[in-house]
Formats: sequence, C-alpha cells, structure tokens
Amino acid sequence: MGIDMTVTWAVIIFFAVFMYVLLDGFDLGIGLLFPFTPDKRDRDTMMHTVAPVWDGNETWLVLGGTGLLAAFPVAYAIILSGLYLPLVFMLIGLVFRGVAFEFRFKAREGERHLWDQAFIGGSVVAAFFQGVALGAFLDGITVSGRSFAGGALDWLAPFPLLAGMGVMVAYTLLGATWLVMKTEGELHARMVQVARPFALMLLAAIAIVSIWTPLRDPAVATRWFSFPNIVLLAPVPVLVLVFIALLLWALRGKDQRLPHRLPFVAALALVFLGYCGMAISIWPHIVPPAISIWEAASPPSSQGFALVGTLVILPVVLVYTGWSYWVFRGKVKADAGYH
Repeated sequence: MGIDMTVTWAVIIFFAVFMYVLLDGFDLGIGLLFPFTPDKRDRDTMMHTVAPVWDGNETWLVLGGTGLLAAFPVAYAIILSGLYLPLVFMLIGLVFRGVAFEFRFKAREGERHLWDQAFIGGSVVAAFFQGVALGAFLDGITVSGRSFAGGALDWLAPFPLLAGMGVMVAYTLLGATWLVMKTEGELHARMVQVARPFALMLLAAIAIVSIWTPLRDPAVATRWFSFPNIVLLAPVPVLVLVFIALLLWALRGKDQRLPHRLPFVAALALVFLGYCGMAISIWPHIVPPAISIWEAASPPSSQGFALVGTLVILPVVLVYTGWSYWVFRGKVKADAGYH
C-alpha cells in the first residue's frame, strides 16, 4: 500500500504552521506585553529572552507558505487571493517589529521610546491580522470552480475579528508564561499576575469559538456531535479544561517548588489543542468549505519532487531550532544575560 503524498503534505504544512504559531507566538507576545512593563530595564530583559532565537522562528512560516504553493497550488491561489489584505497587514506588522527589535538597542535614549512604540504596534498588527486571516479561513472562502469568487473585504466580519482578538490573547499568554520561565524577581512576579487573567480570557475565547463554529456550520456540528465522534473527540475539550486548571494552579505562586516552565508548557498545550480542534473541524478541506486537499493537490510528480527536498531540510531546521533553544536555556537578566 503506497503512501498518500497529499495527506503527507497536509501533515507537513499543518506541522510547519503549528511550529510558527508556537515559536513566534510567545515572541509576538513579548511586544504585546510591553504596555504592561514601562520600565526600560524590564523591557531590555524581555527582549534579551528572545534575542537569540526570534529571527529563526519565521523559518516555519516560510516553510508553510512554500509547501502550500508546491503541494496545493489551487489552495495557495485561492487563500492568498481571499486573504490578501490581512496577510499584507500581517507582513507589514512583522517588518515594523523586526526593524524595531534591532534599532531600539542602537537608538539614543531620547529616541528609544519611538522604537518601543513601533515594536508594540508591529506586534499588535501582526498578531491581530494573523487571527483575522485564520478566522476568515475558518469562516469559509467564497469559491467558484477552482477560483476565488469573493470580495477584497470578505474578511471584515464578526467571526474573523473575534479570531483576531483571540489570537492576541493567546500570544499574550504565551509571552507571559515564557517570561515566567525565563525571568526572575519583580518581572517574574508581574508576569505571573498578567498571565492569570489572560488564561481565563483564552478559555473564554476557546469557548466562544467552540460554540460559534458548529452553530455557523452544520457540517462542523455533525463532525463533533454525531456518534461515535462525540466520544472519540471528547478528550479535546476535556484536556482544554485540564490544562487550564493546571495553568492556573501553576500560577498561584504559593509553592516555590513548582517548576517555572510548567505554566509555559500548559499554555503551549492549550494552543496545540485549539489548533487540533480547528484541524478536526475543517478536515479534509484545505479551502473551507468547498475544496478538499485532494482536489487542490498538485500532480504526484510535483509533490514527490518537492517532498525529497523537504525531508532533507525539515530535520535540519528541527535540529538547529532545538539546538539554539538548548544553548540559550536558563534564566535571563538585563545586566548579565544568560546564567
């Protein structure tokens, strides 16, 4: 029995996009948390926690985009046409954020606040429009045959805008729990306080999306609530509640023996479960609600050719990503770096 390369490519793209959300999520969360930390020393420490790794995180976004073009060109054409404006705004935000990241350390004291504002603005715009693009994708893209048939502002609707806010909440929680793990003293304590309400807001966002999605799309309701799916998929919402409880328990701060990485691990698990819930809802469509992965796939020869290179590059990216995080593990101080 041969390997279904279309399914293999769908898994690779799912994995690449998830790795981007995972790694760049807490990175963007640092910018979203800047308004909560006006002190220059604290902001420097926050930047130092991601300085060695932040620019490598975008590798996964490039891999997901190029993989979509190579393996599912029909989906690539439709999705980018339908989400052109949100994706352009997202990229503009990433550019502002990246430039501000480098320039704020080189700016004179009187100009540093301008780069701080650019870093905050870029992070907010990038995170929000990532969520808007995700929400518009889940909401369904208007298709005629194999072409986009909607309007340029179809994404400007309640569900995508709600998704944009939800992604901002998720990234802020990831950033706060990352700083809980990477910092000490007053900044660590402040991030514990910030993370608690954002954990509850993320739970509320997950609940709203989980209710809204099946009410909006009968096919999604059937997927989740028909028998035996309702039994087989029950672990997803149950695990969401388990990890929310674990996260809030780990953030109590009463037991100093609790590892500081536990809140971050719980937040990652929540993002993973939300991502899996999205994948379950739309499978096997790659352009909801009309086009499946097989209908959008490129010829097997093209998929096979691209897969050879991907299977070589993917382990290399995983190794250098893991190595960079391993080398720069540990707590960070503004004046001493890693120790």
